Amino acid sequence: MKGHVGKMIDELTIEIQSRQADDGSFHFCFENSLMTDANMILLLKTFTKEKALINDLADRLASLQHHDGYWQLYEDEEGNISATIEAVFALLYCGYYQKNDPKVKKAYTFILANGGLGKAHSLTKIMLAIHGQYPWPNFHHLPIHLILLPPASPVSFYDFSSYARVHMAPILLLSDRRFIIKNKEIPDLSDLLLRMEMEPLQAETRGLLSNIQTAIQDLAGIPHRMYLLARQRLTTYMLQRIETDGTLYSYFSSTFYMIYALMSIGYRKNDPLIKHAIQGLKSHLCETDRGPHIQNSPSTIWDTALLADVLQQNASLINSSKVFLAHHQHTKFGDWMINSPNTMPGGWGFSKSNTIHPDVDDTTAALRALHKDKHLQNNFTRGLNWVLAMQNEDGGWPAFEKGKTNPFLKYVPMDGAESASIDPSTADLTGRTLEFLGADVRFTLNDPNIQRGIEWLRNHQEKDGSWYGRWGVTYIYGTWAALTGMRAVGVSADDHTVKKGIHFIRKCQNEDGGWGESCRSDVVKTYVPLKASTPSQTAWALDALMSVEGNVTSTIEKGVRSLLRQLEVKDWTYRYPTGAGLPRNFYIYYHSYNYIWPLLVLKKYLSLDDSSE
Repeated sequence: MKGHVGKMIDELTIEIQSRQADDGSFHFCFENSLMTDANMILLLKTFTKEKALINDLADRLASLQHHDGYWQLYEDEEGNISATIEAVFALLYCGYYQKNDPKVKKAYTFILANGGLGKAHSLTKIMLAIHGQYPWPNFHHLPIHLILLPPASPVSFYDFSSYARVHMAPILLLSDRRFIIKNKEIPDLSDLLLRMEMEPLQAETRGLLSNIQTAIQDLAGIPHRMYLLARQRLTTYMLQRIETDGTLYSYFSSTFYMIYALMSIGYRKNDPLIKHAIQGLKSHLCETDRGPHIQNSPSTIWDTALLADVLQQNASLINSSKVFLAHHQHTKFGDWMINSPNTMPGGWGFSKSNTIHPDVDDTTAALRALHKDKHLQNNFTRGLNWVLAMQNEDGGWPAFEKGKTNPFLKYVPMDGAESASIDPSTADLTGRTLEFLGADVRFTLNDPNIQRGIEWLRNHQEKDGSWYGRWGVTYIYGTWAALTGMRAVGVSADDHTVKKGIHFIRKCQNEDGGWGESCRSDVVKTYVPLKASTPSQTAWALDALMSVEGNVTSTIEKGVRSLLRQLEVKDWTYRYPTGAGLPRNFYIYYHSYNYIWPLLVLKKYLSLDDSSE
């Protein structure tokens, strides 16, 4: 089989090489949930005279409709009401479908059968409210004065995660004005707005809102002036974080809300700031096998860093990639400095346009690629110092900023608040950071930072031996990161925590030898098998096994055979999303993952000695 493995490594490497840009970067499509395509249609229809791109996006969006009338976020989901609302609204608005079209009627039937517009995700309701299809006051309860509250308050604006803040700023401005954009072509969805009693807020949510109101009442100043100051600070916060490509933090979603927020404070449709933002979002376009797709955040830095690492032996191929990565290391201070004031910039972001919003995972990925280059040691040291500074007090690592762990924020009355409002330590970030520190920096069990990270992982292992992965799907992802991280810093293969984790990986192996986990795991917060195998999840499981076993076992052999088949067949599992953004709402098929992770484990497989289980 080693000959077959070697041939697949060559094929993957050749394909990757063909995708390298002139600047040394690699970019594969970041194919996320359809929200970005639907909302891009709305922007283009409202703010431009663009027709060709609208039609191309609409063609792809229409092609994704299930024969039962709904749209879904992943293959084994039996319809998603928010996605269906977003898709049908966009297709009606741009004139692709008319209300009496049979496909629209089937979508309406699904939406009504599942509770109507009132059952949509909060972000979908905000889009509808902007277009006059859902009442603003009915679901948004946070006052704009939140941004005026001092850090000593039970809750303040800067307690929220960075990605929450950058969406909250424009949304608070919009909801405060109850902004509605006027356009006679906006479709009327009132047939889908069912009468229903509002669900009462949780006691914890009521307590949170009460505390916020009490803190606001304690603010000193003339009420109207405080109100104007709050709006001014939210506007300034938003404008100061626009990147050079016109986008807000390089995210489609936050830029979408920003554009309408600018309208709500008096900007005209043809204002250069709005035109530049839309042009920036158009640069997020990538091609899929069904047509163009608008990425929420292009994954150029992530793809380039991971591929440069796995291709370390191909020096001629990745030298320019290292130069590209070094050029995109951050030199500006971002919001992360609030809780790390003595730390110099040195991280990397996810997208090429990102200059002020670094994250731990992209930074360790870039550092893996650079660590052997003696000419880039200054870059490496700055990046390493930044990563170490982001370690939370509890010992784990967050995604973007340390210290964003206020437990009250889980009760913000927005869908997904428990995941989006805070940026806590996670098993995937902690495990991958430990793996980098052990494998590439040679930190050992004697280091206090390592000890704290290991202790965090021990304390957060599930009863079945798994770990929850926040940014991938889900328990296979988290368990892979935790196990490879612990092993890299010297935790024994006979350690009880490690053995429990490997037992979980073993019992999840499918009959075909591979591994596959459903996105539903991310929703119900327990492992849900996909009942099929995916390349990236199979590779993660194999990497975990190899890190513990140290030689080729029958389980590993069976898994590698399955992985080779998956890479050759390329059925629906090849496109199944294994990246996660927001539970129930946002999943990602990283096109690069079917190259990066299989290539990593196939190379490792060839380096192992044969054994028997």
